[in-house]
Amino acid sequence: MNKLTKIGVSALCGSLASVAANAGSMEVLGGATATYSSHAGQVTGNSLGMNSGLTFKGSGELDNGTTFTLTLTGADQDAYSSGSIAMTTPSMGGIKINQASGGTGIDRYDDMMPTAWEETNGTSLGTGLQTVAGVGTSMNIEWTAPSDMLPDGMSLGVAIAPGATTGVANDKAVGGDSGGVGSGMDITVGHSGLVDGLNVFAGMSSIEQGSDATSTRSGDRSQYVWGATYAVGSVTLGYQESRDNLQANSIGATNSFYENQAYGISFSVNDDLTLSYGIHKSENNLNSGASVELEAESLQLSYTMGGMSVKFAESTVDNASYTAGTGADWDGRTIALSLAF
Repeated sequence: MNKLTKIGVSALCGSLASVAANAGSMEVLGGATATYSSHAGQVTGNSLGMNSGLTFKGSGELDNGTTFTLTLTGADQDAYSSGSIAMTTPSMGGIKINQASGGTGIDRYDDMMPTAWEETNGTSLGTGLQTVAGVGTSMNIEWTAPSDMLPDGMSLGVAIAPGATTGVANDKAVGGDSGGVGSGMDITVGHSGLVDGLNVFAGMSSIEQGSDATSTRSGDRSQYVWGATYAVGSVTLGYQESRDNLQANSIGATNSFYENQAYGISFSVNDDLTLSYGIHKSENNLNSGASVELEAESLQLSYTMGGMSVKFAESTVDNASYTAGTGADWDGRTIALSLAF
């Protein structure tokens, strides 16, 4: 136990070099993407863009079979954009400390629809779509159950954030005033072993929020998501629903809750070429009783040649950022060239 504690603290403090010298390694992964974007009816200026990023991944193993991984990523012209420390034990499952990288809690299920490239709202066309994230975009700790604890094909995760805000803190630091937002917890479950090709998933989140006479919140924030994808041959179909109860009252805030529906289909023509089509509908319900529905669509193509891929997306959005009227109905296209190394 003393040995496990000592190495765990060293990893948390960033002393990866001392761990790697005994039983670890460091690798650098990277990629670069150049894009051209065109948006009808909008002033876009320079349509050329570029993303370049590096990921440093350190890993090691303890005497009892426990493995640990430190991941640091710098992307989109950021020197440092996200990081995580993960430990996987043979019998107790996995523990991950996540710092702003997303992908934990119900954030992993915000949009699970099959796609050739990006989520429906993930292209260059800004939609303003509000999905669910739970504590996944906060500084959080997630436990995932070991595979031998669950039926074959089933996964279970519990993520906790002491302060469910979007800010992150360095070691020996704290997040500061959270503006009335308290702790949060997400529970997620998935199953891919019920029927061949079928993957079902669901999750829920609860985040504490202060509520008093002067607050813009009337209670704790709750979020839910469920859905499924089904793959048969070269075709994959998907459907999901989600809801975000902001618990915002009539003082100041006007958004009460969001209800979302997403559909998707992808077709693998061969090992290199994939096509997809997706729709994401989101209804913003206001405290006044009125509502505005946003609808985003995207037709996409991806062609891969070794470490290089060419991607294309033709996208549209009605009522972008939940603004009613033809002035918020946009369409656009994105072409990307990606290189991995």
